Amino acid sequence: MRAGVTVQLNQTDRKCLQAIIDGRNSPQKHVWRAMIVVGAADGLGTAAIMREAGLSKTAVWRWQERFMSEGVDGLLRDKTRPARLPKIADPTTQRVVTMTLSSPPGESTHWTGRMMAKVAGISLTSVQRIWKTHGLAPHRIKTFKLSNDPKFAAKVRDIVGLYVDPPAHAVVLSVDEKSQIQALDRTQPGLPMKKVRAGTMTHDYKRHGTTTLFAALNMLDGTVIGRNMQKHRHQEFIRFLNTINASVPSDKAVHVILDIYAAHKHAKVREWLDRHPRFTFHFTPTSCSWLNAVEGFFAKLTKRRLKRGVFHSVVDLQAAINRFVAEQNENPKPFRWTADPDKIIAAVKRGHQVLDSVH
Repeated sequence: MRAGVTVQLNQTDRKCLQAIIDGRNSPQKHVWRAMIVVGAADGLGTAAIMREAGLSKTAVWRWQERFMSEGVDGLLRDKTRPARLPKIADPTTQRVVTMTLSSPPGESTHWTGRMMAKVAGISLTSVQRIWKTHGLAPHRIKTFKLSNDPKFAAKVRDIVGLYVDPPAHAVVLSVDEKSQIQALDRTQPGLPMKKVRAGTMTHDYKRHGTTTLFAALNMLDGTVIGRNMQKHRHQEFIRFLNTINASVPSDKAVHVILDIYAAHKHAKVREWLDRHPRFTFHFTPTSCSWLNAVEGFFAKLTKRRLKRGVFHSVVDLQAAINRFVAEQNENPKPFRWTADPDKIIAAVKRGHQVLDSVH
């Protein structure tokens, strides 16, 4: 034992240390620390404790002193060590943050980690830590589009009102077309997914033509009326309206939510509406396709059927789309709108205010 250090254990400390030594789930570093203290209390010398615990002399002395100064709790806690890397000075951190929020030099559109590390004179990992701490991600960008429709608020409230509280004895349909769907065939067959390997498909393809899907999503029951056509002019749109008219019971009024695509507002379409007074069109504001619920169905169709699909002809593509629509109608899910229209309108106003202040 080190000169001047005497270890004495009371009954409580000895019981606690023995429990640590005997415990099956005790960390090994706690076990050999407890063995050092118990051995010293039992009168063992430093050399004997070194042999029993398998540690150096300095380690034995260190934990004997730690127990004498801090007790059992001191054995179960490691002291704080200095950081492996030196701390970056606050002015340097602030300079990196300031430069990140400004335009980079030269013709670059945004800062990269290596570019910033070179300019700031620090390592790439240091730049990454600073960006992470301050929530900066110059490599990422989000797209947006604010509507400039002067009747934006009124149209949003009108359409959300149809979603939340549809009229009695009426059917509410979200209508749009997904145009230019490509019938893509791969140049070589892909490999199936297996353990530690993702499925594969060739990056190039054979294009066999395109089709356009006209779809109407029923807000009340989630069913979809779909029809494939070669083009998406007003003539095809009128044919799809005739399909809707034949599918919806004649005693129901029909409220149609759709965007302001030119084919939807064609003179021939307006004449068709005059001949079918039970139909009422509700147009979304400009740049607001997200307000049209059928876009969610199109996204599901793209992700689940089209993106990884292999189609040998346009007919093959149209048959796959028809099967997907039929599958959707076998287990439909009613659409539920949850967003507050007042919050949407307020957010758009704030967006315009920010743009006006910037420019």
